[in-house]
Amino acid sequence: MALKIGDKAPLFEALDDEGKRFSLSELLGKRNIVLYFYPKDDTPGCTKEACSFRDCWEEVQKLDATVIGVSSDPPESHASFKSKHKLPFKLVSDAAQKIRELYDAKGFLIPPRITYVIDKKGIIRHVYNSQMNAEAHAKEAINALKKIKEEEAFGSSA
Repeated sequence: MALKIGDKAPLFEALDDEGKRFSLSELLGKRNIVLYFYPKDDTPGCTKEACSFRDCWEEVQKLDATVIGVSSDPPESHASFKSKHKLPFKLVSDAAQKIRELYDAKGFLIPPRITYVIDKKGIIRHVYNSQMNAEAHAKEAINALKKIKEEEAFGSSA
């Protein structure tokens, strides 16, 4: 069953780019979350996507959010990719593709490129799925985060 806007974001634990245990539940209630799934470290499209999130990092932080990237690459690959491109956010390893399964982000030949924006309450507020338009994922996430911020300012919610 595909996840959609308004659904509760599935919780998970996995190893991050430092080989440490990362738990999505630890972020809930603290920050909005941009959770993006990408096929593979250091490939052209994935590098463009990661760098677009890096380039708007300051704006993401101003919108009270953080970014978490997920692929099946091991923590060592993530660490190298993160260092090489100066990525300021966590990358999480999903070697068994269990997180992809939870988020309905599995593909047939190539893993899909999907971004979820999750609010502080753990509710999915935006979903963007585009394999080919890697750089648009950050723009889509920023727009969704701006909408959440506006709603918070006016006291309404999803």
